[in-house]
Amino acid sequence: MTEKHATLSIDNGEGSVDNIELPIHEGTLGPDVVNVSGLTAEGYFTFDPGFTSTAACESQITFIDGANGVLLHRGYPIEQLAEHSDYLETCYLLLYGELPTAEQKTEFVRTVHQHTMVHEQIRTFFNGFRRDAHPMAIMCGVVGALSAFYHDSTDISDQNHRTVAAYRLIAKMPTIAAMSYKFSIGQPFMYPDNSLDYSANFLHMMFGNPCEPSNISPVIARAMDKIFLLHADHEQNASTSTVRLAGSSQANPFACIAAGIAALWGPSHGGANEAVVKMLEEIGDVSNIDEYIARAKDKDDPFRLMGFGHRVYKNFDPRAKVMKQAADEVLAELGINDPMLDIAKRLEEIALEDAYFVDKKLYPNVDFYSGIILKALGIPTTMFTVIFAVGRTVGWIAHWNEMISGSYRIGRPRQLYTGYSERDFVTIDKR
Repeated sequence: MTEKHATLSIDNGEGSVDNIELPIHEGTLGPDVVNVSGLTAEGYFTFDPGFTSTAACESQITFIDGANGVLLHRGYPIEQLAEHSDYLETCYLLLYGELPTAEQKTEFVRTVHQHTMVHEQIRTFFNGFRRDAHPMAIMCGVVGALSAFYHDSTDISDQNHRTVAAYRLIAKMPTIAAMSYKFSIGQPFMYPDNSLDYSANFLHMMFGNPCEPSNISPVIARAMDKIFLLHADHEQNASTSTVRLAGSSQANPFACIAAGIAALWGPSHGGANEAVVKMLEEIGDVSNIDEYIARAKDKDDPFRLMGFGHRVYKNFDPRAKVMKQAADEVLAELGINDPMLDIAKRLEEIALEDAYFVDKKLYPNVDFYSGIILKALGIPTTMFTVIFAVGRTVGWIAHWNEMISGSYRIGRPRQLYTGYSERDFVTIDKR
């Protein structure tokens, strides 16, 4: 915080100007922030649809510089974490603010493994859903219902309760996600195998069956771990802000995470990599690419290339380079021949070379490459956002806990009312 101030001058319509002094706060990184909270007392409040120019909270977890393609978790560049760390170690960093020692990491991983199973009665919840229910619908319902089973971790004023809830959610989300998939295809649920690491265990529960042992490729498990890690947190996005807003009412953590899942479900947020695969299906063949590229360049054509450019990153998505390497490794490991993947690789080449895309900085983003990986693994598109939710859970929890641990107020956005002014009721016989 600094002692800098801004002065807002407002013509009050009475021949004079009201000058309102507003404090300016300075963060560690990023632009300074004008504190407008005092405007309400002066009879004003700001208008900012989508809150794109509003800092709704103070946080020490994640920093994004979209103009320069920077993403930091607790100060560590995402590229370094992806190269040297793994998902659970990044979870520890997001939750506790520092990288763990070897002993701390061992204990953290052990504790997560202790919570991978879900209450046996939760299995019966799935029978209440149709077999063709979207896995995100199932995830949202089941995660919200966890508060009915774990009463010993819903007192948000108790730090121990919050910690236990965090471990449970991180550990159980892959289990619930895999159960959602197994239910949809009519296969038996697979219990977790705690001899496997986090990502390999998820793949075991997704693709294993009780009749034979699972054989998880280390390359595939490593790629899945990268997907979880690269989606672990992304600052104050729609779903994270939803978790914070729900948490500000003092709702239990399971309800807050269910709210985050619901927000993530939207195609403008978590469904982006699913949209990539749908686009590849629409293009259909490599021979059609030139036609669709021309359509993408035509501002009057509704067709858009999905997975290119990013709302936040005006330069490049720092996660995309890591995901591209993982995608190359997965395709080499599987050795598959899929026409859709040929389309994706050709689109990538064009986007990196064509002056139109280069000038507009429409580089392939993390959703483009993660969509390719998940498609190559044979994971249905309906599960893409579910996998996103598994990885993002720790970010939601970290932000929720940061808010609950400090001073906060219940969220109460204002509005610019443009409806009718007051009018008298007219009885039905006179309307």
